[in-house]
Amino acid sequence: MKRAIVIGASSGIGLEVARLLLQQGWTLGVAARRVELLQSIGDVEVAQIDVTSEDATERLRDLIQKVGGMDLFFYASGIGKQNRELKEDIELATMNTNGVGFTRMIGEAYRYFATQGKGHIAAITSIAGTKGLGPSPSYSATKAMQNVYLQALEQQANARGLKIHFTDIRPGFVDTALLAGDFHYPMMLKPQKVAQEIVRAINRHQHIRVIDWRYRLLTAFWRRIPRFLWRRMKL
Repeated sequence: MKRAIVIGASSGIGLEVARLLLQQGWTLGVAARRVELLQSIGDVEVAQIDVTSEDATERLRDLIQKVGGMDLFFYASGIGKQNRELKEDIELATMNTNGVGFTRMIGEAYRYFATQGKGHIAAITSIAGTKGLGPSPSYSATKAMQNVYLQALEQQANARGLKIHFTDIRPGFVDTALLAGDFHYPMMLKPQKVAQEIVRAINRHQHIRVIDWRYRLLTAFWRRIPRFLWRRMKL
């Protein structure tokens, strides 16, 4: 029996991945802040989890127990906004959710798999972690932190002889509520297509997956832009 927990399954990419995993025969536990939106997924265990709350890890452990264990932990929670005026509430909320919340939940999944001896952690980060983005300082900073944190855990797991796989999912712009607003984002991806690529990457135990091919080309070029030039670019 394949058992998975999906955090952030109420909408967007998390919802679509949960549906695909269910179709592939996984036994699922799903969680989000808005628990009422989880009822449409199907025959799954449901839990209300706010990753910024101190009881989030306890609620995760309860959900794992309801499912009967965990082989895959898929993390899709996150927030992000453009913040050119550097408003304090936006910056701190982003840091709390994408930094503290991410560390809290990924860490709990890692400890569970370390005790179990094996498992798979997959998380949605972003291509935004490639370089610091002036329009979204805390968002790009937390995404870079997530990339490095997963890399560090992967190294630690190997050093400890733990059979824990990691998949860092880095999508480009995806047509979800996160990007809703007046600003027009180029090369927008559909969450259903993104979810299909994610599930393929998980099944293949890929370490890093940039979605899609256009963003793979973009980030390859983006990384090579010299810092002295990057800081002068107006975004």
